[in-house]
Amino acid sequence: MEITVDIDNPVPQFEQLIEQIKAAVTAGVLKPGDTLPSIRQLANDLELNSKTVAKAYQLLARDSIIETKGYRGTYVHPKAKSNCKFNLQAWTLRKLDEAIGELREAGVTDSEIRNAFASAIGRQPPAK
Repeated sequence: MEITVDIDNPVPQFEQLIEQIKAAVTAGVLKPGDTLPSIRQLANDLELNSKTVAKAYQLLARDSIIETKGYRGTYVHPKAKSNCKFNLQAWTLRKLDEAIGELREAGVTDSEIRNAFASAIGRQPPAK
């Protein structure tokens, strides 16, 4: 599998990595259990900051597209192909659009929505 990152593309580099890995999984180029390069190796190969690759890997792991097994490496998750179908970012945007629509309908201004959002996002999440 060949991954390329276009530094002139307005899409953030970590998102380019995520989309290419998801596309490879969806197309069957990457199969469950396949090994992925280490963060350091992929960063070196693509001439990227390792934090960029780490962020992509972290988000892919969160979405169960890949799984990291400590020092043994990073692998394609057994359910990666089906997990690629769910787009958490699109779902989040849809939920925010719904909430903003309801707030505007109630007469809340955009400035008030921004201030409330900043306040809400700055709070510590409740303990589980």
